[in-house]
Amino acid sequence: MLDIFGKWYRRYLFEEESVLLLVLLTLSVVLLMTIGDILAPLLAAIVLAYLMQGLAAQLQRHGLPQWVGVSVAFLVFVGAFFGFILGLLPMAWRQLLALAAEMPRMLDQGRHLLGVLPARYPEFFNQAQLNQVVGVAQSEIAEFGQTLVTRSLASIPGILTLLVYLILIPILVFFFLKDRQQILAWCGSFLPQERPLLRRIWSEMNTQVANYARGKVLEILIVGITSYICFAWMGLRYAALLGLLVGLSVIIPYIGAALVTLPVVMVAYFQWGFGNDFYYLVLAYFIIQALDGNVLVPLLFSEAVNLHPVAIIIAVLFFGGIWGLWGVFFAIPLATLIKAIIHAWPTRADEPLPTQQTTE
Repeated sequence: MLDIFGKWYRRYLFEEESVLLLVLLTLSVVLLMTIGDILAPLLAAIVLAYLMQGLAAQLQRHGLPQWVGVSVAFLVFVGAFFGFILGLLPMAWRQLLALAAEMPRMLDQGRHLLGVLPARYPEFFNQAQLNQVVGVAQSEIAEFGQTLVTRSLASIPGILTLLVYLILIPILVFFFLKDRQQILAWCGSFLPQERPLLRRIWSEMNTQVANYARGKVLEILIVGITSYICFAWMGLRYAALLGLLVGLSVIIPYIGAALVTLPVVMVAYFQWGFGNDFYYLVLAYFIIQALDGNVLVPLLFSEAVNLHPVAIIIAVLFFGGIWGLWGVFFAIPLATLIKAIIHAWPTRADEPLPTQQTTE
């Protein structure tokens, strides 16, 4: 057994930089899994500053001074940040509470709709089964409404923490944008002077991750705003909540759109029934999804991530289970980073076994 581990060590950890990279990866995972909640404002500020750095760099490439690019990027961030926190989020929360209050009526309407199934398909459905399904749905809806009220009351002590975050995150984003080079130089001072492996991985991933993250944010904004305008124009209830859900659904590849289709269709049905308005809204919704998948995604992500769909789904499940929404958002870049590390990791061929000399 020791010979096996020794052979593995000599093959994959024969360079000092390989050991350093392994230590950095292990330390990062341990810190995020143990004190990730404590570091949440810092991590959020790093991600947001990383996203806004593209706008600042674009303005600098057009000849503007660095302080102008940083100032414009920071003002855009502050407007979007407080617009979401103080505008969209409270509106979506109020609509979620209103939807939870209306669920009993929707459930009663759904019971009448399902009541015709035993008469039409007696070989598949009976009244006892439907009553059991309705009973389970009633208990789940009651628990969901109680959870919303409990969380609303429990969030009162956290208002002070939220206010601290509302002040702390913009300040951190500003300094990360303003002093980006100094902070990177300080972090690099703890690394070896010669680090070709880390430089190769960073140069390979920086552009790809930046393009993906910024493109995904633009996709969320475009799809969410378009869906909200469409829903509000057609008179659909809870337009802000459903538009937010449709926008966030693009974070989860392949299954996000399928998951969010159910609440959109259900709200439309319980509001209008199977009428012309229902069919028009479903048609408009599927047109938005088709344009997103066939037009918007190819434009924003011209450099496709070369990952198998199974690898993407596994990455979403794994990183989402560890780090929540941020893990889901960065699942594809993190999976691409792991792939780049595996490909760039230096390896040495197996050492040949020593030949035994025969004595005559």
